Amino acid sequence: MAERWALAVAEDGGVEVAALGPDGLPAGPVRREPGPAEAVRARPEVTRWVWRSTAEIAPRLLAAGVRVERCYDVEAAETLLLGHEGRYGEPRSAAAALARLHGGPVPPDPPQRSAEPGAQSPLFEPQAVRLPLSDLLAVYAGQQRRHDRSAHPDRLRLLTAAESAGMLVAAEMNRAGLPWRADVHRQVLHDLLGERYAGGGEPRRLAELAEEVSAAFGRRVRPDLPADVVKAFGQAGVKVASTRRWELESLDHPAVKPLIEYKRLYRIWVAHGWSWLQDWVRDGRFRPEFLAGGTVTGRWVTNGGGGLQIPKVIRRAVVADPGWRLVVADADQMEPRVLAAISRDPGLMEVAGRETDLYQSVSDRAFSGDRAQAKLAVLGAVYGQTSGDGLKNLAALRRRFPRAVAYVDDAARAGEEGRLVRTWLGRTCPPAAGAADGTEEAGLPQDDPSGAADSAGSGDRPQEWLPGYASSNARARGRFARNFVVQGSAADWALLLLAALRRTCADMAAELVFFQHDEVIVHCPEEEADTVVTAIRDAAELAGRLTFGPTPVRFPFTTAVVECYADAK
Repeated sequence: MAERWALAVAEDGGVEVAALGPDGLPAGPVRREPGPAEAVRARPEVTRWVWRSTAEIAPRLLAAGVRVERCYDVEAAETLLLGHEGRYGEPRSAAAALARLHGGPVPPDPPQRSAEPGAQSPLFEPQAVRLPLSDLLAVYAGQQRRHDRSAHPDRLRLLTAAESAGMLVAAEMNRAGLPWRADVHRQVLHDLLGERYAGGGEPRRLAELAEEVSAAFGRRVRPDLPADVVKAFGQAGVKVASTRRWELESLDHPAVKPLIEYKRLYRIWVAHGWSWLQDWVRDGRFRPEFLAGGTVTGRWVTNGGGGLQIPKVIRRAVVADPGWRLVVADADQMEPRVLAAISRDPGLMEVAGRETDLYQSVSDRAFSGDRAQAKLAVLGAVYGQTSGDGLKNLAALRRRFPRAVAYVDDAARAGEEGRLVRTWLGRTCPPAAGAADGTEEAGLPQDDPSGAADSAGSGDRPQEWLPGYASSNARARGRFARNFVVQGSAADWALLLLAALRRTCADMAAELVFFQHDEVIVHCPEEEADTVVTAIRDAAELAGRLTFGPTPVRFPFTTAVVECYADAK
């Protein structure tokens, strides 16, 4: 029996399925099934399913209690391939890919669905973009040829497989939900904000702080309106350009303290207050709808609910079920470790392979033991802090770790010049609008034995990069491209980490419930916690080998087994 099958949803809700041969073409007759769950259940030997969109299929499978081992998401692959070809932003639906394949008019993508509290429908409405199985397989075969034409086909295929795995992980996380105690959340809000007033007005504590701010200025001031606050300071003889906290803290005025506290509590009330709780928490779970690959660097986003921006005080409400635990794992110093792996800098790889604190090891080599200075230098190299003290720190870093600094410098230069830059596996930064030739690739020195000349990559901070911005600000695009190398490659590594961890958890009651950039949470019975901790460590090591090949670089995690998320840090 073939281990790979294709599945396409028909207009009536049924599905067409067919076994695939090594060439990706049907190896047997096309068959009809009532739905995806029936098709998958009937073929437990299948290890990989090829389909249009995981967002369309996975919720139906999960609702029926069906799990698949692997998939190939055609639309996720199309997004990656378009980016790799310098065509980021073109329609990425399977229907658009089919039109390009046959030289026909390319339909626009369906509009993104707005967030719906409590909903678990796919991001794109599937009715308008379904394809017959024959058309889906034509697109799939075309994508395989496009993978083959890339400079590093094996890397790009691995990235596509990892992105598809991430889509499965996201769907399963959406189904599981993050454990959430509404009663604890309400108590936190009451302790912070006081009683709620009828009609949805500001709660008691915010009203009190607003009065304190007004009293300090001697007139009525709306602390929720920055323009009103700036005007009030001006009338008091204090020049201030904004109401950002760092700027307010430099002022000597009685309004500063209550104003800062008001701003802190106001954000909680608006972003995670009683209305948020009512909208987004159901049956003891918060389901924000995770979207894998939601930014050009591969970082995840959530469609509504602010799922990746949960304040620490609100994390008190994230409580494991009775008899269960939360295993909260943070990747340690991920950026410099990834930089070591992609640059193949011998000195930085040696440091990143030690059991000791990486920043301290860097400081011992280049900054006379000053760990804080070493951390600033490394992050400055990644994020482009190359002026003032940043320039001096970068020079010291360059003397000790020349290949690492050259790698990000080359990516920045390529970005400034409007060339494409790639992550280690091939995820590609959008071209600069108006560039003479957006298909030229960024390169490292040609004697680089690692093959990284095609791998200068992408990363956001975490702002999304949009085509066109670079044409008006080349230096900003250079900083973005510099960061893209590290952050994008880190996102590639994280996908493989999640895929490995998902595979281990498949034989356990444990479930992945949260992921953001360098942090993952697994909800599991107490007796499985130690196994999960080991699984996270093993998954990180495997992801490092799969992503970057054989290097001495370690990817350790700081892991906490807790009942409440807030206790993890």
